[in-house]
Amino acid sequence: MANTRELTCIVCPKGCPMKVTLEGKEILTIEGFTCPRGKQYAIDECTHPMRTLTSTVRTSGGGVVAVKTDRAIPKELMFDCMQVINKTVATLPVRVGDVLVSNLLDTGANLIVTANQE
Repeated sequence: MANTRELTCIVCPKGCPMKVTLEGKEILTIEGFTCPRGKQYAIDECTHPMRTLTSTVRTSGGGVVAVKTDRAIPKELMFDCMQVINKTVATLPVRVGDVLVSNLLDTGANLIVTANQE
């Protein structure tokens, strides 16, 4: 049985509304995209959604520092990655771009610092 997902493309500021008809994980039709990047976004979002993870990490000084993954990770691993992040402590000082966790859960993404802190 086919079902329909409604998406708003986030590739560019235009925000095209799209409808994707699926049967299970198989895409039958995609409507509403105005460029090839939008079509690819719909395919990716319906078959293997990815997200950049942003959070904070505790520091050796008792505060927190902002962090993010340096590339998108599979959406289904977000909570598992947060378990690793919640156990991580950044030793001060840290600088933007410092890697706190390399290859987070074998995703190929590094957890990096996004704010300088002394």
